[in-house]
Amino acid sequence: MALAFYFAPTTPMTAQKYDECIAALKKAGHAHPPGRLYHSAFGTGDSLQIFDVWTSQEAFEQFGQVLMPIMVQIGLESVPPAVMGVHNVIVPPAPKAKAAAKKKAPAKKKAAPKKKAAPKKKKKSNKK
Repeated sequence: MALAFYFAPTTPMTAQKYDECIAALKKAGHAHPPGRLYHSAFGTGDSLQIFDVWTSQEAFEQFGQVLMPIMVQIGLESVPPAVMGVHNVIVPPAPKAKAAAKKKAPAKKKAAPKKKAAPKKKKKSNKK
């Protein structure tokens, strides 16, 4: 069962600090960590909160081994998240294959104009 993690820092996390953290995670090769299904940062620019969905507690804890030192380095407070099992996720349906294929199909090339045949040579007549 997937798990939802909700972080509401008691000391406000600014958008600047959040962006620093994301940049450091990218640099460390963890922009898209294994097991994270969804990530959202929301709120105002001076007070963000985080909502993630992970495949398992283990996957989240492995990511935490990379995340926690980065948070300490940039001065973000570590707050234990509220963790809940995910009951349901609703996502929009994928676009129909036919419509998507039409959009991706290259435009048809115009046929090259046909070359005109060379005019036939008239036979010389020996009659005078």
